[in-house]
Amino acid sequence: MKHSWIFLALMASNLIGADMEEIRAALVDRVDVSRKAVGVVVGAIDAGGTPLMGYGRAGRKGDAKLDGDTMFEIGSMTKVFTSLVLADMVERGEVKPDDPVAKYLPAGSKVPTRNGKQITLLDLSMQVSGLPRLPDNLKPADASNPYADYTGDRLLDFLSRYTLTRGIGERYEYSNLGVGLLGFALAHRAGMSYEEMVRRRILEPLGMSSTTITLSGEQKKRMAAGHNAALEPVNLWDMGALEGAGALRSTANDILKFLAAGTGLADTPLKAAVARMRSVHRETDQPDLEIQMAWHVWHKYGGDIVWHNGGTYGFHSFMGFDPAAKRGVVVLCNTSFDIDDIGRHVLDSRWPLANLTAAKSRTEIPLSPEAAERISGVYVFRAAISLTVSHDGPRVFVQLTGQPKLEIFAESETEFFLKVVNAQLSFERDASGKVAAVVLHQNGLDQRAVRK
Repeated sequence: MKHSWIFLALMASNLIGADMEEIRAALVDRVDVSRKAVGVVVGAIDAGGTPLMGYGRAGRKGDAKLDGDTMFEIGSMTKVFTSLVLADMVERGEVKPDDPVAKYLPAGSKVPTRNGKQITLLDLSMQVSGLPRLPDNLKPADASNPYADYTGDRLLDFLSRYTLTRGIGERYEYSNLGVGLLGFALAHRAGMSYEEMVRRRILEPLGMSSTTITLSGEQKKRMAAGHNAALEPVNLWDMGALEGAGALRSTANDILKFLAAGTGLADTPLKAAVARMRSVHRETDQPDLEIQMAWHVWHKYGGDIVWHNGGTYGFHSFMGFDPAAKRGVVVLCNTSFDIDDIGRHVLDSRWPLANLTAAKSRTEIPLSPEAAERISGVYVFRAAISLTVSHDGPRVFVQLTGQPKLEIFAESETEFFLKVVNAQLSFERDASGKVAAVVLHQNGLDQRAVRK
């Protein structure tokens, strides 16, 4: 199928920090050549305007093309909105960042403590609460919509039973549970639903009329269909009690309004809250990466990129900005496929674009069931974050904690690659020849996990 382009606003020769033709070629590669995505929209903003480009299709009835008003699940980008609500509440004197989260939960709720210290609102925003990535009682009735039936009662039950395995504030660990709990607590403090709270405090002040959780009839017509790695349609997600971790749906045009506030290009009622989010920071366990209130910051190539991404079974999203240059970018994809490299490259062309055509040309070899069995197991990156490797005969699959299962392909018995994203895996043997660890190569980082 031949796809059409959409261009809105500035018809410039470049898309802020990157060459327009280069980004255009990248989208064609992902949609038509490598066939990793159904459609992608890229929008940017600086003092000169808001160029926007899209390629592919929305995948819904009528096979409409994508544009700046097409709606997508934005997944974990929601976490930034949750922390902005926290910052706004702090600015208004409604809460304090060091308040225990237990203070804003229903009466009688029990939250785990350690060494006499309580989990605070800021701990949750900064991903240092000590809570795991996901609760152990997340057992969905429908695996295609895993959070839908996770109720507030289940959340509170988990908290009442859980024992922290390390000190609060001791170490960064990304947690959907933690930020979901933050959203749950702030909504309880506000006396309204999470959706209503975000609408009143963020969306209405910024004029973001196409960002929501509950879709209106008109918004349903603009909602793209999500697709898995095999480009098959999948269900939209509902996040239950963990809405604050990933429930929002939005458009490129709306996220550009959000980035205008974040970069200071627009003067908004949230200016003080936006500044507060950027004023708190600490290192993570990854080189050149720190966290602010929900935002992550890459310190690389002599500059900074402030960003967050999101992923569900059917969508992937990225938003970020360069605070020094006051320019931002949003990339939305209606496929479970990593497009972060496009966003980074638009902000700073020194960040490389993944060459998916080259990845597609990697030499895949047949693997025996015995070789697949030898690498199967659980590999631990850090507490609560592990990679499960399984096999079905000669086919090998990997699944990161809280993420969908993906197939990997052999270049040798220890070297593998993914087709859905530009990433590779190297399995390491110990002195006895047994596979003992795996190294994930992705986004310029090498992350090692030890086999259990």
